[in-house]
Amino acid sequence: MSFAICFSPSSYSSPTSSKLVPSRPILSSLSLPFLPLRLRLTLSPPTTASLKHRRKQLPFVLFSTGGGGDVYNGDGSSGGGGGGGGDSGNGGGEDEGNAGDKNREKAIIVLAEAGRSLETVPKDLAAAIQAGRIPASVVSRFLELEKSAFFRWLLQFGGFKERLLADDLFLAKVGIECGVGIFTKTAAEYDRRRENFFNELEIVFADVVMAILADFMLVYLPAPTVSLRPPLATSAGSIAKFFYNCPDNAFQVALAGTSYSLLERIGAIVRNGAKLFAVGTASSLVGTAVTNALINAKKAVNKSSDVEVENVPILSTSVAYGVYMAVSSNLRYQVLAGIIEQRILEPLLHQHKLILSAICFAVRTGNTYLGSLLWVDYARLIGIQKAHD
Repeated sequence: MSFAICFSPSSYSSPTSSKLVPSRPILSSLSLPFLPLRLRLTLSPPTTASLKHRRKQLPFVLFSTGGGGDVYNGDGSSGGGGGGGGDSGNGGGEDEGNAGDKNREKAIIVLAEAGRSLETVPKDLAAAIQAGRIPASVVSRFLELEKSAFFRWLLQFGGFKERLLADDLFLAKVGIECGVGIFTKTAAEYDRRRENFFNELEIVFADVVMAILADFMLVYLPAPTVSLRPPLATSAGSIAKFFYNCPDNAFQVALAGTSYSLLERIGAIVRNGAKLFAVGTASSLVGTAVTNALINAKKAVNKSSDVEVENVPILSTSVAYGVYMAVSSNLRYQVLAGIIEQRILEPLLHQHKLILSAICFAVRTGNTYLGSLLWVDYARLIGIQKAHD
């Protein structure tokens, strides 16, 4: 569509012309009050070429959040949100409300297309859909997972449900971590101990047992999630409310309509660190207890042996391993799951699941091996393990 505006005296007319170009400047024509101005509008239909050109100029819009933060669009790609809502007044809240309305409408459409309704999905998922807290892509992933009997069984557990909806490769990563853990940790122990490997076999066994027991939790706790938790009671304290709003992974991409402050992301590291301290301490108690039992059995069988093997100190080893898990393991797995996998690998390879799984396998294997090396050095540094001469 084009517009042509012509200014001319009324006594002049040309029926054959589609446009009338003034022979003098417009301002000089406007300076003559006795000459009326005529506005002529000509319409021309848009051409196909112009329509194609305009289509190419349409921007691709990702989900946005009113309060800043990062945005996850459900297919593995992500976009950055705004820079925080501290100075935006009520605008951020309105934007988040609009995103919530769009999430709800699109999610209900996805359910309708699948012949489902809110009454046919779990109550926590239905509440999240009704509140507009999850995008349609999460609902689509839930419907896909439900087609498998095994995944349908796992979706009955809230923690697995939140992690599977956020990452369809979550179980594969658990299998990778636990599967390669025993081999990489044993290899790392051998690399650090070399000729003393068999002399310190009891300690090696304790390290491997502790690591395998903790591997699952190291994948489970820092994994990004889709929050389906019910709201807290109004009587909850301020600390409980703060940690409730923290993400499960400090670096995870936020869903549309949600955002996390820097303080909340730091809170995720603190909360997971406390959990991993408990996990590490408990697994170490089991591992060292089993090791001491083996040492005592070995002493009873080989009474004539010249090599005296000391029992592993249970309490100090358990606390030390809990601290190691809370600090080193916590940070490494937060970065691995939130940055390397979700922000880098998945946006690039979300359409190539086999390649993505292979790269995740390689990265997690290297991370597990590195963790074993760091634990041996840390244990010797604080004196709970000693190198044999």
